[in-house]
Amino acid sequence: MQIRKEFHKQVIASAYELIKLNGYTSWAIGLSVVDLAESIMKNLRRVHPISTMIKDLYGIKDDVSLSVPCILGENGILDIVKVTLTLEKEARLKKSVDTFWGIQKELQF
Repeated sequence: MQIRKEFHKQVIASAYELIKLNGYTSWAIGLSVVDLAESIMKNLRRVHPISTMIKDLYGIKDDVSLSVPCILGENGILDIVKVTLTLEKEARLKKSVDTFWGIQKELQF
């Protein structure tokens, strides 16, 4: 539970840091939402970085959600674009997944 509180505090602090640096965050968020909605409503099948479950991608066996390039259309995520990774990058990805998985287990979702 302490990890969850610390994580929440860091997320809030990062939002304030963005506001301090940029003066606002609403434009980027609004434009992103419009772009995603347009892809869904018009079935454009464009690639967007979307957080989704990546189990079985790159040999990952845990139910972890990460932002990966996805094709988005009228039925939501139509496909995940698998990017070719070097062995080093794949190892780093798996290390990140292990970290997220550890946090997820402690949050008891």
